[in-house]
Amino acid sequence: MLLAIDAGNTNIVFALVDGDAIKARWRIATDPRRTADEYAVWLHQLLQLEGYERSAIEAVIIATVVPRALHNLEVLASKYFGVTALVAGRPPVEWGITLDVDEPQNVGADRAVNVIAAHRRHPGDLIVIDFGTATTFDVVDYTGAYKGGIIAPGINLSLDALVGAAAKLPRIAIEAPDSASVIGRTTTSQMLVGIYFGYVSMIEGLVGRMKAEVGRPVKIIATGGLAPLFERHVKLFDSIEPDLTIQGLGIMYDRLKARL
Repeated sequence: MLLAIDAGNTNIVFALVDGDAIKARWRIATDPRRTADEYAVWLHQLLQLEGYERSAIEAVIIATVVPRALHNLEVLASKYFGVTALVAGRPPVEWGITLDVDEPQNVGADRAVNVIAAHRRHPGDLIVIDFGTATTFDVVDYTGAYKGGIIAPGINLSLDALVGAAAKLPRIAIEAPDSASVIGRTTTSQMLVGIYFGYVSMIEGLVGRMKAEVGRPVKIIATGGLAPLFERHVKLFDSIEPDLTIQGLGIMYDRLKARL
C-alpha cells in the first residue's frame, strides 16, 4: 500500500493507494508548524477507522508546494512508517515528462503531477484546470509535454480581498447560485453573482483564448476541491477528476518500481 501525500497551500490530502485504486483519503488544514508526531496521532486513528494498520504502508510519496511542510512529512514517513519518503520531482522520482517552459525548475509539483495523471487518463491535447488556493490552467500537448499555463487567484482569495477591502460587505459562503440570473436583488446575492459568475466568465474567457492559441481540439479536465462548484454553470469541462494529483503520485511510484 502506498501513502500518497499532496501538500497544498490550504489543505494536505493523505490517500491510501493500492495499484490504480484509492482506498481511502483524508484532508487536514495545512500548517507548516504541525509536527510529525501530530500527523501520526491524527493519521493513526483514521487508518484504524478504515481498518488498516500502519504496517500496511510500504512506501510514502509526497508532492508539495509548501517547502516548510516537507520536513515534518519526511519525518512522519521515517519515524512512523519506517520508510524514506519519496518526493515528486526529486531523484529517484523524476517527472518523466517534458516541462517545455522557460523556467522548468519553478513548475509547481502539483501542476506537474496533474499533467502526468491527466495525460495518462485522457490522451490528446488538454487544458487542466485546478481549482485550489490559486486557480491554475495548464496546457498539455498530445505527447504529454507541459507547455505552460496561467495562474489566477482562487475564488476564495478573490472573496477575501473583496470583503477585506469593503467595510460594509458581509462575509458570504461561496456556492453555485440557484438561478442563472446575473442581476442580484440583495447585497448578498449581488456579491455572490459578482464573485461566482465573474469567476465563470474568467474561466470561459481564458479557456477560449487558450484553445484558440493551441489550434487543435482540446479536452478540458477540471480538478481540485472547488471543481464541482462550477459544474452546474460551466459547460466546458469534459471531465472532473477530483483525485488527479493523488493519481499522478501513484503513477510516478509505479514507474519508479518498474525501473528498480
